[in-house]
Amino acid sequence: MAVRDLNVLFLASEAVPFAKTGGLADVTGSLPGALKRLGVNVRLAIPFYRTIREAAFQTRAVLNDLHVPLGREILPCRILETETPDKVPVYLVDSPWFYDRPSIYGEGSQDYGDNMERFCYFSHAALAMSQRLSFRPDIIHCHDWQTGLVPALLKGPFRQMGASSVFTIHNVGYKGLFPEWRWDITGLPWEEFFHAEGVEYWGLISLLKSGIVYSDAVTTVSPTYAQEIQRPEYGMGMDGILRHRQVFLRGILNGADYRLWNPSSDPHILSHYGPEEMSGKKVCKEALLRELNLDGSMAERPLLAIISRLDNQKGFDLLLPILDALFAMDVGLVVLGSGDGHIQWLLQEAERRHSGRMRTHTGFDEPLAHRILAGADLFLNPSRYEPCGLTQIYALKYGTVPVVRGTGGLEDTVHPLDYGTGEGTGFKFYPYDGWAFFGALREAVAAYYNPPLWRRLQTNGMHTDYSWDRSAGDYLELYQSLKVAGK
Repeated sequence: MAVRDLNVLFLASEAVPFAKTGGLADVTGSLPGALKRLGVNVRLAIPFYRTIREAAFQTRAVLNDLHVPLGREILPCRILETETPDKVPVYLVDSPWFYDRPSIYGEGSQDYGDNMERFCYFSHAALAMSQRLSFRPDIIHCHDWQTGLVPALLKGPFRQMGASSVFTIHNVGYKGLFPEWRWDITGLPWEEFFHAEGVEYWGLISLLKSGIVYSDAVTTVSPTYAQEIQRPEYGMGMDGILRHRQVFLRGILNGADYRLWNPSSDPHILSHYGPEEMSGKKVCKEALLRELNLDGSMAERPLLAIISRLDNQKGFDLLLPILDALFAMDVGLVVLGSGDGHIQWLLQEAERRHSGRMRTHTGFDEPLAHRILAGADLFLNPSRYEPCGLTQIYALKYGTVPVVRGTGGLEDTVHPLDYGTGEGTGFKFYPYDGWAFFGALREAVAAYYNPPLWRRLQTNGMHTDYSWDRSAGDYLELYQSLKVAGK
């Protein structure tokens, strides 16, 4: 089968550069472009959020009179079209009632109360749109619980479309749980779909389970995470379902868009550099210290960085108790992120104790993230679990050596230093324990003061290739197998 004959529609709740809250948006914004470079006819659909409207992307209306069923109602819908920087067509599902809001999923720490309606509407609208447009997908690639209804719809009310579905789990912890009395919103027949082998999850509706059970193939974002989520300690209650579907489950590592994340061309950093000429990294470090008003003496000492959601899942319950011991090693620390208010307060308290050597910047600031990766020496990711992680991949390219817990995609992308051969790209620990983490940090700090070894570590990391092109080839192989099998 020729690749050019393969039509793939991506469905997601967010995608760069249009809307982003996390790594999901990086994947859905970059992977379609990599597939297009392989010759796939690929398109993307996302909701038309207020943030997209306000960003004034060039759009055109392609459908003005779509009617979308939602429970007992039929609601109007408009479909607009724009494109990614890779010239991938993007369909924007426009319903101001659902999407003209300040945020994507909720405000403050509260999800929107009608998120089930918002994303069931999106799922129905995307399939109704596909029936009206000349583009007819062979494969519909769905991402996370927000699109988990689609594989079930393709086995039920939309089975005549004949499209196969791929469902990607970006984080099994988000199950898309809703009370069963809201079942009518799904548009699925109760008897056929609401049972223990279907969408029902302990008396609730789980849109994540819907995607897992009814898709023709399930993927997740790293090979190690695909194995971990089949075990109780990582499966978040979905491990039995995933073991049942293990023949259809595959881990495909996320990739990096090196056009955006590359110190040799990054527009956000003061001085470009690469593995053969590293002097620009010292310039970037000094500039970062000035920008964050940190002690200039840190230019000659290890500067550590964390870019992360402020959540104990990300290992802050390991980091916070060892901070004072860490600063006793005469290091600096920069934290960029937002999330749990108590974690933020504890970080700010530590910053007061270690004035001039620690800075916490709360909120989302992507240009600053680039400058931090360019200016820091060590990148920390001690996650309890990590489906893939992208920032440690970016850190490798910037010569910022990772210190990570060996779980999920961190296990797959960071290889521990071998002192005998000089091979390896970072430092790892395995027990979820603060002092195990501290031991890895102490080893990394010691390596920093061994310049030949440190330069070797940096160079090894900068030469690694985790580009999307490799991952896109794995997805293409999966799509082709589904089409040939007629699934």
